[in-house]
Amino acid sequence: MSNPCRRGDPVTDAPRRRASLFARRSWAETSRISAILRKETVGGALLLVGALLALVWSNSPWSEGYQSLRDLRFGPAALHLDLSVASWAADGLLAIFFFVAGLELKREFVAGDLRDPRRAAVPVAAAAGGVLVPAVLYTLIAGGDGAKGWAIPTATDIAFALAVLAVVGRFLPSALRTFLLTLAVVDDLLAIVIIAVFYTAHLSVVPLLGALVPLAIFAVLVQRRVRSWWLLLPLAAVTWALVHASGVHATVAGVLLAFTVPVIRSQAAGGPDAGPGLAEHFEHRFRPISAGIAVPVFAFLSAGVTVGGIAGLATALTDRVALGIVVGLVVGKPVGIMTATWLVSRFTRANLEEGLNWLDVFGLALLGGIGFTVSLLIGELAFGLGSARDGHVKVAVLTGSLLAAMVATVILRARGRLYRRVYEAETVDRDHDGVPDIYQPQAEGQTG
Repeated sequence: MSNPCRRGDPVTDAPRRRASLFARRSWAETSRISAILRKETVGGALLLVGALLALVWSNSPWSEGYQSLRDLRFGPAALHLDLSVASWAADGLLAIFFFVAGLELKREFVAGDLRDPRRAAVPVAAAAGGVLVPAVLYTLIAGGDGAKGWAIPTATDIAFALAVLAVVGRFLPSALRTFLLTLAVVDDLLAIVIIAVFYTAHLSVVPLLGALVPLAIFAVLVQRRVRSWWLLLPLAAVTWALVHASGVHATVAGVLLAFTVPVIRSQAAGGPDAGPGLAEHFEHRFRPISAGIAVPVFAFLSAGVTVGGIAGLATALTDRVALGIVVGLVVGKPVGIMTATWLVSRFTRANLEEGLNWLDVFGLALLGGIGFTVSLLIGELAFGLGSARDGHVKVAVLTGSLLAAMVATVILRARGRLYRRVYEAETVDRDHDGVPDIYQPQAEGQTG
């Protein structure tokens, strides 16, 4: 009797070809993502500068000046917008950050990896694991007194992470860079949901319903591909103000506005092949503002905390809330991301790319433990801006993020030679047509 699984049988050989866990994208998509990563890397450097300036100023003899600047209030009180400078940064500037995040998120669902369930499985599962595990660890350590801060260690700061990556992992394979960006996009979505659902102290229905009117007009205009800033910006501002007045965190308005923007060109404008859609156009316009102004200014106004020397640092880090945050970022995030990714690989029988191993995934998962911007925001929402525990949260977020970055640096540095070889193979362009040879089969519509 013949062996049904004999070698060479195309039917039985097919299952032997296992899928790749981090499949390479097309050259066009890789180029687009590379441009995004470059902008975010610059933004990450500015973010670090802003945070460092805040720490130096708030621990100098002139620290009262920093506090006075952060507490300075302005805005129309009749519209519930008599806010401090720090609140304007958290509620206003970060709305721009979440608008850009919303554009990227929608693009991923409409035209990117997240539209394909098979490709989406890895980053979605990894992001979910990276939220669940640190939240559980934090809750176990912090206890009931600090339970409302459970979401602080669940966020990934992609700008900060990419700034680290630019220094220690600039030759990281494109598939791993793409995975990190997609993971951060899904992570942002989860953060948005958490902020909207769990950190809305009170809800005023009338302003929230009122926000639907300018939002709907904005949606109609952008669906008609209107780009006139003098029409769209006032509508966006009114939507933001009404969402803020409703009690829902105002950054949610940025996401809602982004979700109305079309990703693909209309047929009247030439269809998908005629160039980037309106979402990508807005992203090009607003990402530099987000990465270069909004996030660094927020970091400058939020990261400043008076440490009080070694004794003050020890006092802050012995707080169970602070300890829960550090453990959540340094242990919970990478464990959650790694475990979820491994489970997907086992379930789908997908392999890592040739030459890569789970140590590379672990290094990348540690970068996910760099939670800065959104972690600081959630800390302020959970414990109140300027409170004693808010100071401990800031110390813990900075400490946990730096520890995660340092351990990731050690791992990624150790794998540097491998990454350089992969990078060189990915950038070979023998025919000098501007497209690396490794992407040629995809460009010609062949498999590969």
